[in-house]
Amino acid sequence: MRAWLETGYRIAQAEDDRVAITRLLADPDSGRRVIAEVNALLDANDPDAMRAWLETGYRIAQAEDDRVAIVRILADPSISPALRAAANAALDDNTPEALRYFLEVGRYEVA
Repeated sequence: MRAWLETGYRIAQAEDDRVAITRLLADPDSGRRVIAEVNALLDANDPDAMRAWLETGYRIAQAEDDRVAIVRILADPSISPALRAAANAALDDNTPEALRYFLEVGRYEVA
């Protein structure tokens, strides 16, 4: 058990992280920044960098991709005033959670 905790756990965690990161390549919600960072991580093959990115970097990269997606929605001149207001509110809030919520739920709740 001690040997596994000292070495085996780290190896298993690295494999799990690599799978989690690789799955993002097939996720249709993954934008350009997420895909670019995933490819760089897989090329570098650094388990510590992968773990750190999953803990903090992914959230930041996804938020940037979400901002781009919302700006693309705003660029459509045919959207309703309510959708435009909701998109602007998400951008004004500027938290990763607000941006993701708008794209996944909020834009569909607008009357």
